[in-house]
Amino acid sequence: MKTLRLIGSLAFVLGLFTVIFAGIPWIVYHEPILPLWLKVAAYGLVGGILLVLITVAVEQRKAKAPEKEPEVVESRPQMLLQNTAEVPGRQVTEVLGLVKGHTIFAIWLGRDLSALVRLVLGGELIEYTEMMGRARKVATGRMIAQAEELGADAIINVRFMTTSVIGSAAELLAYGTAVKLSSLAS
Repeated sequence: MKTLRLIGSLAFVLGLFTVIFAGIPWIVYHEPILPLWLKVAAYGLVGGILLVLITVAVEQRKAKAPEKEPEVVESRPQMLLQNTAEVPGRQVTEVLGLVKGHTIFAIWLGRDLSALVRLVLGGELIEYTEMMGRARKVATGRMIAQAEELGADAIINVRFMTTSVIGSAAELLAYGTAVKLSSLAS
């Protein structure tokens, strides 16, 4: 089913791109009564869309490129994340302040179409579930990095907030209080 959905999504996107990047220029070029300024505007619109798509694709390819693994200088314990104000067996010795991580994610048009069909038929919108899972990981990672810069042992009162931005894009904010903790109780 996933393969069929992908084929349908690709067919939709290819059809849309063909209409925009072949159909519009064909009509503009072959329609003799269109004034020159309108033809220039149409070519500018199509060219601008194409330029934006190319730059976004290049940026995404760079972001997905495998990075060199950072050298491990020392073995640090993983940051403790707690959604309560207390950590059992430990005491907060210093409050370092609010830390937050923020991101805005979107899914590509083909997956958005699949989610739209699922919205009509019912069921879990797995495309958005996966998108929000990735967004949560990114936002949490940024929040932890900010806490590590402060020298925190833990982040307490961790919360997540989401907002719809535009279309299929969603904003996710992770925030909490960075703290220093006492040693483990024996």
